[in-house]
Amino acid sequence: MHRTSGKLLTILFTAGLLVAACSSGNDSAVSESAVSESAVSENAASESSTGSSSPDSSSALVPFDTAAMDAIVDEKAKEYRAIGMVVLVRTPDGEYVNTWGSTDAGTATPPTLDTKVRVGSNTKTWTGTVILQMVQEGKISVDDPVSKYRPDVPNGENITIGQLLDMRSGLYSYTQTVELNRALDEDPERVWEPEELVALGLSNSPTSAPGTEYNYSNTNTVLLGLIAEQLDGKPIAQIYQDRLFSALELTDTSFPANTDTSIPAPYTAGYSYSGNLETLGEGKESLSPERIAAIDAGSVTPRTTTNDNPSWTWSAGQGISTANEMATWVKALAVGELLDADTQQLRMDSITPSDDTGTAAYGYGIAQMGPLYGHIGEMPGYNSFMGYDPENDVTFVVWANLAPAVDGSAPAAKVARELFPYVYATPSAEASDAVEEHSDDAGE
Repeated sequence: MHRTSGKLLTILFTAGLLVAACSSGNDSAVSESAVSESAVSENAASESSTGSSSPDSSSALVPFDTAAMDAIVDEKAKEYRAIGMVVLVRTPDGEYVNTWGSTDAGTATPPTLDTKVRVGSNTKTWTGTVILQMVQEGKISVDDPVSKYRPDVPNGENITIGQLLDMRSGLYSYTQTVELNRALDEDPERVWEPEELVALGLSNSPTSAPGTEYNYSNTNTVLLGLIAEQLDGKPIAQIYQDRLFSALELTDTSFPANTDTSIPAPYTAGYSYSGNLETLGEGKESLSPERIAAIDAGSVTPRTTTNDNPSWTWSAGQGISTANEMATWVKALAVGELLDADTQQLRMDSITPSDDTGTAAYGYGIAQMGPLYGHIGEMPGYNSFMGYDPENDVTFVVWANLAPAVDGSAPAAKVARELFPYVYATPSAEASDAVEEHSDDAGE
């Protein structure tokens, strides 16, 4: 939920993927600038408007080159100044796992697939799923006006529940306010109430008229969490437990109380070189060359964010999980394991391009990034990527415990992008763009 710049990173994603597709994966001397515009155009022309590829499942995947994949993870983790990182890729042919670095700076404690991590905006997929379960039960409709449940929302009679779910309500995101970001820097232990967050968002003018354009807003998902509590008559943590975690036996996945800043053991610490205000807005994402040099010289160390209070994210980002359980969850999300067939179809039909390029798409609490369905999450100190490709039975989960990277980017999403050519026979430049565009959104 940190702020990052999408336009620059989209260029890097496209170029980086095509270079990796044309090289051994160990040849870091190939320059991204050597990729021609014609190569990008040729690759892009072969994809659909949403960036999804539809290769024959028998030839869509390639065998893992674990040595090359290990080299990519090591190179990129060092480039992003990561402290620890976990990569999990599953296909019908096997599993690739890389547990790089450490869970704590200055120690040699390696992470595992069962290390707990803050998952940030991946929590939005939980909120979207419980709302859709309530749709399935007849408690609410995606066509209901928000005013039916929240009369305080300006123009709420013209904003639907579906528009909260697919980020097309036009409501301003409270995470873009100077007030919130200054408070996070000055008092990271502050406990935020969901109603405070909604009030911050609603105190700003809408970004657009309802239903007219995509605008990723955490105000939407906090409102949905409050509506879920209203409909089920219980706290959101209990709703997640009863409806999601217990159903999938996710024993290492949790949603802490607003006053609880701990992470159950075993967990990874979180680290960040960036403050919240300095990453708010365009052009302020990358650290200065002088500061990066000081980091590399060891004279500047990251601040520890592990026990910063995450209540400012609430139902939009307060969750905790592991790589193993994110893999279980994202597959269930993509195939509709917790919804009936009609409601899952409603969800999948809701996925539409989030901008004119058509490279990324978003629907009812779910993102599409090429052939993968899932989400990306980021908050100070933690970045995670999860995606499942139902056509080819491919699962991707990556997390990093230093975020954002010194260039302002989302390290887990970028590592996932770098590994696409080592999983797919015909990696898609547009799928790569889609991952980057969504990582920009999830950082807001």
